[in-house]
Amino acid sequence: MKNEIIPYNKQLKPLARKLRKEMPVSEILLWQEIRKKNLGVQFHRQVPIDNYIVDFYCHELKLAIEVDGNSHNIDEIYENDILRQVRLESFGISFVRFENLEVKNDIYNVLKELEGKINELKTPL
Repeated sequence: MKNEIIPYNKQLKPLARKLRKEMPVSEILLWQEIRKKNLGVQFHRQVPIDNYIVDFYCHELKLAIEVDGNSHNIDEIYENDILRQVRLESFGISFVRFENLEVKNDIYNVLKELEGKINELKTPL
């Protein structure tokens, strides 16, 4: 399957680079498990898509992984995340979301869920 090019805001590239250097612990832990095609597909970190940056992205499957952190203003962040996700889904992108603590405390089940999603997306209809 040929990777589809999704447009992105080129002004986000420096921010994406900065975010790669300053990844939170939960993202580092997940990255160590999914890099180098460990799950059979290639993921990239902090990928600009449209006017957003997703934590991890697989071009081949159009799959984004988001690791959600803790926040004091959770309702506003949740609402923004939903709007962002709906916009990116309009490009045919699928999402998998994990909580920081979930990644830190239960990486085994996080990877199992991720493998399931990858297999689902690889299977033709």
